[in-house]
Amino acid sequence: MTYGSPEFDWDVLTRPDVASLLAGQLGFSWLDLHEHLQDLADDEYFWKPAPWALSIAPRSKTSRRTAGAGEWVVEWPDGPDDPGPRTIAWLVSHLVEVFTERWEWTFGGRTRRRDDLVLAHPSAEAGVAALVEAVGAWREGIAGLSEDELWTVGRSQATPVDQQAPFAHLVLHLNRELIHHGAEITVLRDLYRASSAA
Repeated sequence: MTYGSPEFDWDVLTRPDVASLLAGQLGFSWLDLHEHLQDLADDEYFWKPAPWALSIAPRSKTSRRTAGAGEWVVEWPDGPDDPGPRTIAWLVSHLVEVFTERWEWTFGGRTRRRDDLVLAHPSAEAGVAALVEAVGAWREGIAGLSEDELWTVGRSQATPVDQQAPFAHLVLHLNRELIHHGAEITVLRDLYRASSAA
């Protein structure tokens, strides 16, 4: 499925203030990743670069640690330094988790954690739609903040680090997540096409 391009205010790149720097980096990075998610097919979404790659699966069909609510779950790494490969489905679901949980603990009811959220979606179309919604909600939330609010310590309560840091640091962290995992998704699409051609 082809998704309409997210709106991006190019003028934000000319404004010399912290809010514009943060929003500009997030908005431009999302514009780029969004373009790379166009026409993502289910075969590509679930393609494993190695047989042991982490992915998403029906809850009853995986023996790995899992995260998320619902019938489909995200297979979770055994530890924070697990170097194992991931599928695009896993990366999309992880980004849904990152943006939705941080939104919940900043702008939402501050009640739902990772395992209370539906993170995994059994098709590329549904997964990308969930990511569009999660990133859109986060962008809308931070767009309404003043510079003083961006420097507020503890504005987000998602993690102990968030509780102790000026909020702008969390915005930068989520920007990095989007850039890092977006690059992985782009490389996996390249590898999938190369393997299919071979």
